[in-house]
Amino acid sequence: MNLAPILRRVRGWARDTLADSIDAQHRMAARRLAVDSYSPNPDSAPGSYREFLLRTSHPLLHEPTARQRQAGRAVS
Repeated sequence: MNLAPILRRVRGWARDTLADSIDAQHRMAARRLAVDSYSPNPDSAPGSYREFLLRTSHPLLHEPTARQRQAGRAVS
């Protein structure tokens, strides 16, 4: 019995699981640190330019590039 294909599948599964968990951690940290989550009315438009800059000061989550989407990364 050849174990190489089984080990490759397990390694790929572990790699994908780790990548998904790291991505989830990044998303949760961005949501936790977002100023809007501490605002009494987060869905309202900013009242001033200064407030706008404050709301967008955290890292934004970007859509993957076309090359990454072709490689199988999902658009989120």
